[in-house]
Amino acid sequence: MAIAIVDYGMGNLHSVGKAVERLGYEALVTGDRDAILGADGVILPGVGAFGDAMVHLRESGLDAVVKEAAAGPTPLLGICLGMQLLFSSSEEHGQHEGLNILPGKVVRFAPGELKVPHMGWNRLQFLHPENPLFAGLEASHVYFVHSYHARTDVESDLLAVTDYGHPVTAIVGRGSNFGMQFHPEKSGELGMKLLGNFLALTGSKA
Repeated sequence: MAIAIVDYGMGNLHSVGKAVERLGYEALVTGDRDAILGADGVILPGVGAFGDAMVHLRESGLDAVVKEAAAGPTPLLGICLGMQLLFSSSEEHGQHEGLNILPGKVVRFAPGELKVPHMGWNRLQFLHPENPLFAGLEASHVYFVHSYHARTDVESDLLAVTDYGHPVTAIVGRGSNFGMQFHPEKSGELGMKLLGNFLALTGSKA
């Protein structure tokens, strides 16, 4: 069995796939419903605008597939825009409905002294260190590039934050569904260890 990386026409598919393989797992880049639902784990990547991504997902029918995967026991990870898509809505370039897997809204950073996009290495703060995603890890720095951030409606869904003028959602999770605002595959040792801990939850080794 493999880790399915959802191919809906937007995302850093190659770099995520290579990172999965470096950690000893088989990566399958696919837009096939049966392959996604039959995988040991699912990764929803994403680069670009929220609204465009949702159009691609709906036109391909993959929005329903991701929701079906999220409703089951298979571990699911959204990365960067993929994490934001898990939420109910976004205000990026208008109002857009998301996958509504996690209740909450994606909003733009407020104008002020801090630069937008939020770009650079920032330290994580684990809010629920007992979560298996953080097993054996100490909070350190990961690399962010984003102009919008998620606000969770349910406090317990917020697993880690970083500081950028105020606490900013960095990692979310509920049950077997997770999201990371940063790209773990581009975030050094801690990023790869976080990705490795997620993959360990799938029980799938190459």
